[in-house]
Amino acid sequence: MNFNNLPIDHFELIYYLARHINQSIMSSTRRDFIKTASVLAAGSVIPFNSLSKARIGVSPNDKINVGLIGAHGMGFNDLTSFLNNPEVECVALCDIDRNVLNSRTDALVKLGFPKPKLYVDYRKMLENKDIDVVIIGTPDHWHCLILVDALESGKHAYVEKPIGKSIAEINIMQKAVKKHGKIVQVGQWQRSQPHFVDAINYLKSGKLGRIRTCKAWSYVDWKGAVPKVPDSSVPDGVDYDMWLGPAPKRPFNKNRFHLTWRWYWDYAGGVMTDWGVHLIDYILYGMGKTVPESVMAIGGKYAFPDDAMETPDTMTAVYDFKDFTMIWEHTIGIGLGNWKRPHGMSYIGENGTLVLDRNGWEVIPEKQRIEELPVQKNVGVGLDLHVKNFLDCLKNNTPRKLNAGINVGRDVALVAQMGNIAFRTGEKVSWDDTKQAFQTSTANKFIVPEYHNGWTLPKY
Repeated sequence: MNFNNLPIDHFELIYYLARHINQSIMSSTRRDFIKTASVLAAGSVIPFNSLSKARIGVSPNDKINVGLIGAHGMGFNDLTSFLNNPEVECVALCDIDRNVLNSRTDALVKLGFPKPKLYVDYRKMLENKDIDVVIIGTPDHWHCLILVDALESGKHAYVEKPIGKSIAEINIMQKAVKKHGKIVQVGQWQRSQPHFVDAINYLKSGKLGRIRTCKAWSYVDWKGAVPKVPDSSVPDGVDYDMWLGPAPKRPFNKNRFHLTWRWYWDYAGGVMTDWGVHLIDYILYGMGKTVPESVMAIGGKYAFPDDAMETPDTMTAVYDFKDFTMIWEHTIGIGLGNWKRPHGMSYIGENGTLVLDRNGWEVIPEKQRIEELPVQKNVGVGLDLHVKNFLDCLKNNTPRKLNAGINVGRDVALVAQMGNIAFRTGEKVSWDDTKQAFQTSTANKFIVPEYHNGWTLPKY
């Protein structure tokens, strides 16, 4: 597999899959594992216990019917995690690419699942009264419209991060969830990863002393340049107009489509809104903060100045939270990040530093002021635990027990957007949370997105 051509959300998929295999292989029979491996070799990610006898014994009244919108990347990964729970049935798949629909359907059928109903227009899928939960795995520029429409159709939702592509959208999504009272989990699954929780418990013990600086970073060494290619005809089976949706009308270009759409401002926010929302989220959580006083950002296309990406491949943002600073760093093409970790977070205190990533966490003492703590390794599959938390809250109608409800998603999406807006304006930007506005008109121009092609921003 050529990792240079994979977007970051596919790195998450690979990471999750590797973890999943490690956790599940010992509980699978040899025959089940061979069946699983054969489907994986064909390029699909599938659940390991999909044919469990427990699924057969679930009462129809206890079934939770899900429909997936956006089946190409992390959306299908999310679906496989849902299907690890015997009460879940996939009754519908929606994607603008019929080739994706066919391949995902084949993967499910090979594992013994009933063939789901297939849709190209998500609005038609939302008319299906059998669906209880919608999984939203589309590119970012679609999240707001689809979530609002799903809530208005009476569905609960699991929405991939970042929750929206703009500040106006994330605020609308938060208001819509509050109005409709549905269970909505944001795909920030680190909130359900046990070793992340353990690290925050240690942080809150106060042993590190006063925290003056935090860092979060993503160094992506396996990601290379995106070569420029000419516009071309729309591939067979693709509803390109539906893919564009509210984004500006443009000729089809494969760089702006599957896999690499994340590097264009029309659809997403690059590394900052992809990895950033995962990692910055835990700085906000650990430090008990939501909005900084101000943010400055510098960077650009330093690694691949002549390739096709629009978003910066190298960027540093400095956030002032008044009593501490947070530094965000990302770079593509370099993998040796802080503390020799390609991604992670650190809380730098007067007595020591806590370093945390998806593999584990450790404490490095400052001049022997506290005891050193060696790496506490990751245990469990965070995505599976995150989905389980969502399903438990759904069954018990306990939205307050969601590990990453809409407020969590909104707060970190706002902070990530502030970083990108500071970069794009070249200004130090300050946010007034009461007015929901910046203090400069230049930055305020980025708050509300312009919708195109007959689509309109929801009003809440």
